[in-house]
Amino acid sequence: MELMHRSMGFAALALVTLAPLLIVVAAASPFQHRGFAFWVIDGMSLSGRPADAVERLFSAPRNVLSATSAFSVLALALFGLTFASSVQTGYERVWDLPAGRWHTVWRRAVWLAALTAYLYAEAQSGAVLPSGLFQSTMRITLTVLFGVLFFWWGQHLLLGSRVSWQALLPGAVSTMLGLVGLRWFSYQVFSPLIVNNAVTYGALGTTLVVQSWLIGVGFVVFGGALLGRHFHDAYVGWRAG
Repeated sequence: MELMHRSMGFAALALVTLAPLLIVVAAASPFQHRGFAFWVIDGMSLSGRPADAVERLFSAPRNVLSATSAFSVLALALFGLTFASSVQTGYERVWDLPAGRWHTVWRRAVWLAALTAYLYAEAQSGAVLPSGLFQSTMRITLTVLFGVLFFWWGQHLLLGSRVSWQALLPGAVSTMLGLVGLRWFSYQVFSPLIVNNAVTYGALGTTLVVQSWLIGVGFVVFGGALLGRHFHDAYVGWRAG
């Protein structure tokens, strides 16, 4: 699988794809503008100075829509499909499947649109749901539930229904558990690193920490699917024995 190599490619493509995509979507939304910065802040469990540093780094200009050209949209679509293709290739390697045919590019486009909608809804949920113990518990529960459903459905879509729903469920659950663990690790490690690096290296230091976190996200996405494959194979072997 070469998990680290694929995770680094995932992080690089995610930064050039999801950041501008969520910024444009947030600017076009009639609701409170919560784009890529708020998704990173929420995913890394940041608050205070680390959150301010990330928000300053990815803050969008007021004229983001009018400044977006047709070439920018075309480049964004190209990078987005490349990002979806890298995820699809990783899932195919997990299940030892041949590469999907060229005419299945619509699956990548649908997956990318669904991913954007999921991340945008997750970022907006912090503003929709008021603070409080019950509201926070409900938001976490819904985030985990919809996350499992997305990764379950996403694998099935990108793999072209070549793997059964039952076989893909352990991978979706493992991925979400890994993201929960990464969130705790980010709070303990990446949050203080952002403060230190922002002082030492400025915006570049914040970018390096965010990029490191995205590498961790990629590692969890592919590693969770791989762990799910092992769980499924072990279950099949246990049933056969």
